[in-house]
Amino acid sequence: MRIEFELDARSIAVEIDPGESLMTLLRRIGAVSVKDGCARGDCGSCAVRLDGRAVTSCLLFAAQADGRRVQTAAGLADATGGLHPLQRALVDAGGVQCGYCTPGVLMAAMDLLDHDPDPGEQQVRTALAGNLCRCTGYVKIIEGVREAAALLREAEHG
Repeated sequence: MRIEFELDARSIAVEIDPGESLMTLLRRIGAVSVKDGCARGDCGSCAVRLDGRAVTSCLLFAAQADGRRVQTAAGLADATGGLHPLQRALVDAGGVQCGYCTPGVLMAAMDLLDHDPDPGEQQVRTALAGNLCRCTGYVKIIEGVREAAALLREAEHG
């Protein structure tokens, strides 16, 4: 079966198996920022944004991406490869250690920030509830997301 979709602002046309997960397809075509942590939707490491909403790609069929926009953590970088303010804030806050959960955290946090430009700590915790991190204890991740929110608000208002 052939599908076409947009991946990080690039057009993709690819043959898939009918039962293939979106996560498996993305990994197969080189989207290595999509992690395979559990393949059951429990850890959030495979999260991507599908038409602007964070989803766990291991729970979706690849066919569900047909005609849609998929964004990975790698797709947050600007055209020159520079880090997105959310990526930079997580690094600066120390919210990145082993990095395995980071792509999924980024997708969930972007989803939050797109809908709430000034989230409190509890809103960030709720938004990241589906993302398992074994290294950071979440405190630095939450600080990074809140700092990114401030940076994005500042950039928007000049």
